[in-house]
Amino acid sequence: MNEREASIEPPRPTADEVIAELTRDIQLLAGPDAVPRPEQIEAVTAVVANRQRTLLVARTGFGKSAVYFSSTRMLRSRGWGPTVVVSPLLALMRDQVAAAQKLGLNAVTINSSNIDSWDEIESQVAADAVDLMLIAPERLSNPGFRRRVFTSLRQRAFMLVCDEAHCISDWGHDFRPDYRRLRQLLADLPAWTPVLATTATANQRVTDDVAAQLGDDSLVLRTTLDRKSLHLSTVDLPDDAHRLAWLAETLPQLDGSGIVYTLTVAQAHETAEWLRSQGHEVGAYTGQVDPDERLQLEADLRGNQLKALVATSALGMGFDKGDLAFCVHLGLPPTPVAYYQQIGRAGRNIARAEAIAVPRPAEDARIWKWFESVSMPSEELCVTALDQLNPHEPTGIADLERYVNLGRSRLSTLMNILEVDGAVERVGSGWIRSDFPWVYNHEIAATLRELRRTEGNEMLAWAQLDTCRLRYLRESLDDAEAAACGRCDRCTDHTWQSDPDPVLVAKATLHLEGGDVLIEPRKQWPTRLEAPKGRIAADSQARVGRALARLGDGGWDTVVEGLFKLARNGDPLEVSEDMVQACAGVLKRWDWAERPTWICPMPSRRSQSVIDAVADAIAALGKLPVHRAIVADLSELAPADQYQTEQANSAHQVLNMWHRLRVDPLLLPAGSVGGGPVLLIDDEVESRWTVTVASHRLVQAGTGPVLPFALRSR
Repeated sequence: MNEREASIEPPRPTADEVIAELTRDIQLLAGPDAVPRPEQIEAVTAVVANRQRTLLVARTGFGKSAVYFSSTRMLRSRGWGPTVVVSPLLALMRDQVAAAQKLGLNAVTINSSNIDSWDEIESQVAADAVDLMLIAPERLSNPGFRRRVFTSLRQRAFMLVCDEAHCISDWGHDFRPDYRRLRQLLADLPAWTPVLATTATANQRVTDDVAAQLGDDSLVLRTTLDRKSLHLSTVDLPDDAHRLAWLAETLPQLDGSGIVYTLTVAQAHETAEWLRSQGHEVGAYTGQVDPDERLQLEADLRGNQLKALVATSALGMGFDKGDLAFCVHLGLPPTPVAYYQQIGRAGRNIARAEAIAVPRPAEDARIWKWFESVSMPSEELCVTALDQLNPHEPTGIADLERYVNLGRSRLSTLMNILEVDGAVERVGSGWIRSDFPWVYNHEIAATLRELRRTEGNEMLAWAQLDTCRLRYLRESLDDAEAAACGRCDRCTDHTWQSDPDPVLVAKATLHLEGGDVLIEPRKQWPTRLEAPKGRIAADSQARVGRALARLGDGGWDTVVEGLFKLARNGDPLEVSEDMVQACAGVLKRWDWAERPTWICPMPSRRSQSVIDAVADAIAALGKLPVHRAIVADLSELAPADQYQTEQANSAHQVLNMWHRLRVDPLLLPAGSVGGGPVLLIDDEVESRWTVTVASHRLVQAGTGPVLPFALRSR
């Protein structure tokens, strides 16, 4: 079929044919007694029979994928080309491929996990041997892919699906800038091209935004967001030791298998380790776990070989297990939409599922604040990025990092946003400046910032509700049919609240306070720096260090944060004997080759009194001298108020410290040159570049090996 023939629309099913064929497909997917939901019929009829671009907003477990699976089968049987599904998660793609095969559809994916198969898959698409092609939105940013695949697709009529369409919207909780390219793609398609967008988590603002992306005449279908299987409740406990003890006691009381959600990677691993120590079969699932291991963990949970996965939001939209019986949240997500989306993993094909929230008020608020701080680049950062580009020679990420104070992932996202907005153009692996008169949208930035804070306050209010919990969530998503559920702990007298065994609480306390947090040494200076550059000499590297606490760990972190607050306020502080003994415990467990012979506190503008007090206490206990040989030289720092915590990528973090830290040889201990190891004490370690530069300076000054010790690691 040539391009001229592709302008002629192939036949579509009639409304009566839609009902008959959809019923057939639903029974193949869900069993011989299954019947289509009225909204499924309405959605398929609108898309494939009435030629309407349609947004379907329906709860998790509704059967949104069945709508485009069946539509694909109907269209393919009438001579249409493949359906293209833009899908945001690899796990979601895997589930969709498996489900589509139940209808005899040949489904393939093109994403970062199967690069070696791209050429073969593109050949299959060109040969019309594919029924359903799932692609990540980021593939739309590749000009070569768009040219090869969509030129081939346009030779036939095809259907376009945008799954998890809330990612289109910059109001959405999972905004993905590459989704914005769909609008450009839609503008190039014939008006009769079937287009369907689906999501379970969109309030009215997001719905309106997504519908506008689809086109002026798009149809919006909203279903009720009630989930009759879900039973929501909260458990209020004073600290993480009580929360872990409660979880260990409660897990056996929960039917089936489920998910325990945490806000951070560290908390997920720490919680999983605790539960395993108490005899529970669980796994830790985060974005940092190897992809093959994540696949195995998903399979083990689906097969009920695990009681639970302790997971971050990495186990989200893409995971489908119909009999998942519970979701427990140790800490609350920052928005009602995100919470509703996560508990939607449970109770899809069973009569009852528990959604239990265990808020961590102080810890949650701190983590939400960090999420907000990294979510939206400022105008200054955007302009700085644009100023590094020229209209002719492409500039890559590594070069931009030297000037733009953003981490690589956030910088890549920013460049994608600027490209979608027309301010830059991608050329190969870099970008050039376009002639588009781009300006920073202050209004939407301020609105989004305020929205994030409002959503956080809504979650705090939800945890303290006296009225129906599910109704509150549904109203947050602008569900017009929201009503009291009659099932949650506010609508009934059912509760999971209990006081855990004090002995178990004591064990959990030891678990939280007893683990050693490793500080791995940096071995390579960031690329594209004039100085320092290249590999860090082995003898100039810090040794593997230790931290007393990890941010948000619920153990010593709470005490450390209290000391930091006193220091920031200029209040007097005292390091407790318990904390000194805990630091000594870490040092005793340290498998160093040689014991340190002296202590060097790091200079700090925010926490100097804390660092000095801890250094002096450890020195007194270990009978070691303290020498403040590392000093901060602010004369070369421009501007002088740039804190290390404000530096967002390796290049900025290194240069900020490189120009600030030096060794005063007069403050070195006598005989330190060529002497034994030095214990370098810092307040907090995040990027590890501060201790890396300090260690390099000390070794270059002739000291022995450097052993970093921090009160907290992020």
